[in-house]
Amino acid sequence: MRSSQTETAVLGGLSVEPMTGYALREAIREVLGHFWSESFGQIYPTLAELERQGHVRRLDSARTGASTFAITPAGMTRLKELLAQPVQQVPPRNGLMLRLFFGRHLGPAACRSLVLQARAEAESRLSQYDAICQDVMKEDDPIGDRPYWLLTISAGQHTARAAMAWADEALAVLDQLDQPPKAAPELKGKK
Repeated sequence: MRSSQTETAVLGGLSVEPMTGYALREAIREVLGHFWSESFGQIYPTLAELERQGHVRRLDSARTGASTFAITPAGMTRLKELLAQPVQQVPPRNGLMLRLFFGRHLGPAACRSLVLQARAEAESRLSQYDAICQDVMKEDDPIGDRPYWLLTISAGQHTARAAMAWADEALAVLDQLDQPPKAAPELKGKK
C-alpha cells in the first residue's frame, strides 16, 4: 500500500506546518530523505485526493499564485490512524549485495572497490546524521518533536556505523581472497 504511506508522509509533513506542494516535496527530500522519498508524481495526486476527502485544505496565495496546503482536524485524525497501522515492509533491493553475491565473476579487486565505495558513503551519511543531530539540538522545540526526530537520527547513525563495520569485515575477507594461494608444503623424503 504505497499510497497510504505517501498519505502518511504528506499529512505528517503538513502536521509540522502548512506548505505548498513544492515545499512539501523539498521538506520530505531534505528532512525525511535519509529514510523516505516521494516524487512530485506521488505528492500532487495525494494532495488532491486528501483535499477531496477533507483531510487538507488549500490556502490560496494571491501574492505568489501558489497554493499552500494545511492539514485539517480530519486530516490529523487520519494521520493518527495511518501512523497506528502496522509498518508495511518492502522487498529489499540492494545493488551492492546483488553484485557481491555474484562477486566471483567480478573478482576480489572489483568487489573491494564496491565495498570501499559503500564504506565511504556510510561514513558520509554518519557525518550528515551527526550534523543534523547538532542542528536539531540547537532548534527550539515548542511542540515536542525533538525526541522523536532524534530517534530517527540515531537509527541512521547506528545503521551507518553498522555498514562501516560490515565493510571493514568484508574488506578483510576480500584481502584474503586476493592473496595468491599458498603452495602446498613439500613432503620430506619424497622426490
